[in-house]
Amino acid sequence: MAFALDHRLKGYPIVADATTADRIAERQWHVLDDAMPYPLATLRTSALMHNLAWMQAWAQRKGVQLAPHGKTTMSCELFRLQLQAGAWGMTVANVHQLQLALQAGAQRCIIANQVLADADLEGLARLLAQHAGARVWFLVDSLAQLALIEDWARRRGQAPVFDVLLELGVDGFRTGCRTPEQALALARALAASPAVRLAGLECYEGGLAQCDSAHDSAAVSALVRRVREVAQAIDTEGLWQDEQLLVSAGGSAIFDLVIPLLTGYPLSRPVQGVLRSGCYITHDHGNYARFLQLVEQREGLTASLQPALEVWALVQSVPEPGLALLSAGRRDVSFDQRMPLPVRWAARGSRHIQTAPAHWQVQALSDQHAHMRFDPAGPVPAVGDRVALGISHPCTTFDKWRWMALVDDEARITGAITTHF
Repeated sequence: MAFALDHRLKGYPIVADATTADRIAERQWHVLDDAMPYPLATLRTSALMHNLAWMQAWAQRKGVQLAPHGKTTMSCELFRLQLQAGAWGMTVANVHQLQLALQAGAQRCIIANQVLADADLEGLARLLAQHAGARVWFLVDSLAQLALIEDWARRRGQAPVFDVLLELGVDGFRTGCRTPEQALALARALAASPAVRLAGLECYEGGLAQCDSAHDSAAVSALVRRVREVAQAIDTEGLWQDEQLLVSAGGSAIFDLVIPLLTGYPLSRPVQGVLRSGCYITHDHGNYARFLQLVEQREGLTASLQPALEVWALVQSVPEPGLALLSAGRRDVSFDQRMPLPVRWAARGSRHIQTAPAHWQVQALSDQHAHMRFDPAGPVPAVGDRVALGISHPCTTFDKWRWMALVDDEARITGAITTHF
């Protein structure tokens, strides 16, 4: 059933009749029409399609498969675009998110997290039964977690055998075995367990990233060596339980540096490297943009991903010289990495979009306001002007919206996507 877009959703005109994502273009709306309320989240279709093609081609050149992390957008429409572009599968963070990936048509899914609660194990079993052709892998990083899975299987009876990836972690960061000895002991237990099938290894390098090529390269290289040593030790003991192994890594900041972790394993059976980057689909104007500059330098690229996501806001007050208040705040844009960046603007009543002056800078956010400082010498924003905010970290902007408008390069609304957080 199509998801209804109507007045109950932020960014949708209260006076407009309901429609659906696939029919919104019939309204012939424009982002800068007075008919549209602000704030309004938009996705530039040309940048989206460029990013989908660029990342898929890059992964193919590197000899790895792409399973984008769906937590970024939680949008069935965008999942389908990623799969249609050639993604091997999807990555999700939990069983709840897995539902959407399977609904979008993914046949391979990695739950890049530990699964251990009875409700989640039962939910996963149900989804596997409903989607008989799909394969799902989740992460295990401790004997304690394995014991809970085995206990659930014993109590349930006739439980499915789950595909699992042994997770290796980074000291002081997130989940994952900290030492090779711990990992090997867990691998032995997984291989002996009737409840799971040991199908590969997983790690996440994102906690190592400092946006410094020398540091990041050295830190990831050390992680690569550790993962490869563990893989070889498990192989030597004959503990693998699948015909083809998965090795998976890759956030959105230093995804190029993990390629040596995903390729070239001289093991007893074939290895498929799977990259899990998710933010590439919309990229951003701030946090990932600065990391991407280093990726381009390391890869010898002159261009790569393009920012697609903007949140348009209204200048609702200029209460003093040098300060404008915009109608978008912490409820509308991400702020966990960096403040949003004014990138474009249009005067009231005009569809002419201009590059925002460099001295327009958001220095603080309230729940419903962006505090934008500017040089009173000009150009100065006026009440009623519209400002497009570029964001840092798309994941924590998407979760603030239940729909986003797809727009062409002239800011005409040509479609929509929905989110399901």
